[in-house]
Amino acid sequence: MIKHPLVTEKATTQAEANNVLQFIVDDTDTKDKVKKEIEALYNVKVRRVNTMLTMKGKKKAIVVFEEPNTATELASRLGIF
Repeated sequence: MIKHPLVTEKATTQAEANNVLQFIVDDTDTKDKVKKEIEALYNVKVRRVNTMLTMKGKKKAIVVFEEPNTATELASRLGIF
């Protein structure tokens, strides 16, 4: 389950430069589950998902999108930019 987008200076820079958004997800979510959930929720195509644990012990998903500028458009819809 996707909890919320991760909004940091680095995440914002990556969205603009690399078509990437970061989300905090449930600890039990797999990469495949995150990919399907993002695609279903926001009607976008995801190229790949990387996951890692943050220093605070939360699971972070780094989502790379297929279509150019998808990250900035989605960030705008979510109110990040």
